[in-house]
Amino acid sequence: MTIQWFPGHMAKARRQVTEKLKLIDIVFELVDARIPLSSRNPMIDEIIKNKPRLVLLNKADMADPKRTKEWISYFAENDIPALAIDSHAGVGMKQIVAEANLILKDKFDKMTARGIRPRAIRALIVGIPNVGKSTLINRLAKKKIAQTGDRPGVTKAQQWIKVGKELELLDTPGILWPKFEDQSVGLKLATTGAIKDTILNLQDIAVYALSFLKENYPLSLKERYQLEEIPSEIVPLFDEIGKRRGCMMPGGMTDYDKVAELVIRDIRSENLGKITFERP
Repeated sequence: MTIQWFPGHMAKARRQVTEKLKLIDIVFELVDARIPLSSRNPMIDEIIKNKPRLVLLNKADMADPKRTKEWISYFAENDIPALAIDSHAGVGMKQIVAEANLILKDKFDKMTARGIRPRAIRALIVGIPNVGKSTLINRLAKKKIAQTGDRPGVTKAQQWIKVGKELELLDTPGILWPKFEDQSVGLKLATTGAIKDTILNLQDIAVYALSFLKENYPLSLKERYQLEEIPSEIVPLFDEIGKRRGCMMPGGMTDYDKVAELVIRDIRSENLGKITFERP
């Protein structure tokens, strides 16, 4: 299955981001802590070039904490500061402003030395759809400003948002790249909900997800579906889950669509625990 999703407004968003770069001090790059690499836009490096950047690993509450630490170290080794946050619960919000101040200290010290009055930090928020940009903005602003939604592609235009006296944010529509060179990237994005389910074959996504869980989180799989042993083949695994969860059709056949929906829903609602789908 080839996964591609690039609505027209995303091409426009790329142009808009490029135009706005000269107005901002720092880029907040929002990624999904469960898939920190796959949820980064490969075009971002090329677009923002040498602008200071802070990577925010959002949805850290849903990710494997051990893997999140590894990812923060990975970014640090590549000279990119990174923070683990949970914008939904408001965890890590204060650190964002503190870290941005630290990153931009030299720039603002030079401005002060030249007699320029201190002003709010101007930050651009970028990220792929459904990574939580609107939720983060509303948390930072402490009021509902940005439209949120649990479906990708809700934000369609840019807007400046004041966050107290210290920060001004520029929100942008989610930018996803036109083509996934590596299909596993598309599968990870689909599993975590960054791509509209309506354009996906959920059975294919569930096959990927179950194969990954079998290798990396077998105990979670056993506990959730009360399996004594995990079948080595994927179809018997679907059958076992179908039996345990009542996803059956008349005549005792497994309803594979229902099993697929169940597995994807369980992953996204953390019924299988905190999972990270890639390592540095």
